[in-house]
Amino acid sequence: KPWNDDKELLQRLVHTGRGSTVISRLISTWQQNTTLQANNSTPPPLPLSNTHTPSTVRQFASLAETVPTASRPPKQELPLPIKKQLWEFYLSTSRGANTLFESIDLDENGYISPTDLQSFVRDVLPAHPQDIMPYAWNRLCDRAARNKNYDIRDFKRWLVAATKMSADMKNSRMLREYFHSGNSGAAADEVYFSDVEEEDTYTWNEESMSQSLRRMQYAVRGEVVMKADQLEAAGRKVLYTNIGNPHQVGQSPITYYRQVLALCDLPAEAGVDHPRVHELFPPDVVTRARQYREIIGPSGTGAYTHSQGLLGLRKHVAEYIAARDGYPAYPGNIFLTNGASSAIGMVLTGLLASNNDAVMIPIPQYPIYSALIAKLGGRQVGYELDEGSQWAVSREELEARLAEAEKQGLEVKALAMINPGNPSGNVMTHCDIQVLTEFCAEKGIVLLADEVYQTNVYAEGAEFVSAKKVALDCGLRQLQLVSFHSTSKGLIGECGRRGGYMELHHIDPYVQSQLYKLASSELCSGVVGQVMTSLMLKPPLPGDASYEQFRRETQTIYDGLKGRAQKLVEGLNQIPGMSCVPAEGAMYAFPRVEVPEKAVETAKELGTTVDNLYALSLLEMTGICVVPASGFGQKKGRVGFRTTFLHPDTVKAVDLFRDHHEKFTRDYS
Repeated sequence: KPWNDDKELLQRLVHTGRGSTVISRLISTWQQNTTLQANNSTPPPLPLSNTHTPSTVRQFASLAETVPTASRPPKQELPLPIKKQLWEFYLSTSRGANTLFESIDLDENGYISPTDLQSFVRDVLPAHPQDIMPYAWNRLCDRAARNKNYDIRDFKRWLVAATKMSADMKNSRMLREYFHSGNSGAAADEVYFSDVEEEDTYTWNEESMSQSLRRMQYAVRGEVVMKADQLEAAGRKVLYTNIGNPHQVGQSPITYYRQVLALCDLPAEAGVDHPRVHELFPPDVVTRARQYREIIGPSGTGAYTHSQGLLGLRKHVAEYIAARDGYPAYPGNIFLTNGASSAIGMVLTGLLASNNDAVMIPIPQYPIYSALIAKLGGRQVGYELDEGSQWAVSREELEARLAEAEKQGLEVKALAMINPGNPSGNVMTHCDIQVLTEFCAEKGIVLLADEVYQTNVYAEGAEFVSAKKVALDCGLRQLQLVSFHSTSKGLIGECGRRGGYMELHHIDPYVQSQLYKLASSELCSGVVGQVMTSLMLKPPLPGDASYEQFRRETQTIYDGLKGRAQKLVEGLNQIPGMSCVPAEGAMYAFPRVEVPEKAVETAKELGTTVDNLYALSLLEMTGICVVPASGFGQKKGRVGFRTTFLHPDTVKAVDLFRDHHEKFTRDYS
């Protein structure tokens, strides 16, 4: 390689995921030199230097022009290892699409044929493309049958389809649904410049934007939901069961939380110091509000706080964890965050350092993991939960998936567990969690414990046990663990407050300091969310003035969730062609659906999944909005959906589920 002296520059380009054109031209020059040397010709001098300045980069960018066009030999196909590296680079970073295109476009005419792309894909994938990217492969085969070439824009569209998690939501369909929903202001230019006849041009477009964002998916608010919003806007009644958003579907806020929050927000003279405050608020509410105002300080809830969260509130979190687990917890290891999702994003940002870094996620999983991993340029490795064993996972499954990942050259940095499960609804036992904690401790893998549903446990004999407690019970000194909790779930359901926390356990102090730096870059989490997190963990106690009302309200919410969980699953299991594992916890049922083969073929023709086809059909016929199971990941060949049981009408909808399934089966038989 003639540029050995400048490999540092090359490595820097690769590390940042930028400079794909420069790298491509370096490879092209290397090919030219190889051919010239084979013909005993003298290669042209390369403008290399040991000082990497912008001018050096410009010289690199013009390398291809150093060989006169007439004397250039035909472009040769890249060696297989380089093709695989280019593919892996794109797969992890969503960058380098231009380089991929140029490596296939051997005649350099700006187009690649479907047959050349098929050949390339077969070369770089470890198994048949039909098994890895069925919908994108079908599109490619269809294009080959029509003998229609790809330009760079078409190629990038195909790449997005080939490398995203599910075919549920095409970006083209999302574009259409988004604009039809009335949310977009894109038509404003027609108002601002109504007298100008000029076609709009955008330099920031689908080709130049972040391809990681194009590839990212979040099924919970995908195509089915956007279609539901359109129907509702047109006057159709829609039953939203797609997302765990309790207050949206009628769950009442808990009075005690809102009263304390109100007194924290109000100016003192209009709240805690008002002469008639005790006529409007119970005495324990006033006392708690004064305590919080003391912690917050005179600046009030409208000012920034410490980037890790207010120390006094972090002490409350540490006290809760210590009481729950029977082991000490420390405020310095607590970060108050904007819900659990932002905390997960912070940790993944710190974890995913190279193109081959991977995270093991449960299948099925909550789509925030696959979305963030894709956005941050990581790789996901799914480990399957066993539906026949109440969604448990075995050590054998974990070992097999890790071995597969290592064989592909991936380094598994972390493993995510969700307990209670979303979307599966299972509650993990101490032994279930021990399997995961021991595996992670032995392999040096960071365990990410998503425990936001820890209050939502309904099955007789089931109980929530934290990953931290299991690790300490088992003496797993070397387990690196980050645990997450949120105010959005449980019985509190305050999703819009964006409150939550993460606890770091046995994490390298240097890494923890860098996470603090990351938190500092966002200044702090919302103060109202911080207060709500403390309130969730420090409710009124027996004997307090607010306790009886608080107990009644929370018990009503819990009993409603527990009753609907049982009745919904029982109802779904009585529908021929449906089966559903009991929902022991969380807020969801995840039924399996049997569909005719014709439905599968129709979905393929439409370039979507049969789950998405089924969910859209259910919405059109009944007005029930669910999430296609493929958006969460599932075992190959399985079809289903996720539905919440938050809405009071969910159980009544069982008859609608039955009527639709019977009609769908008839229509596609």
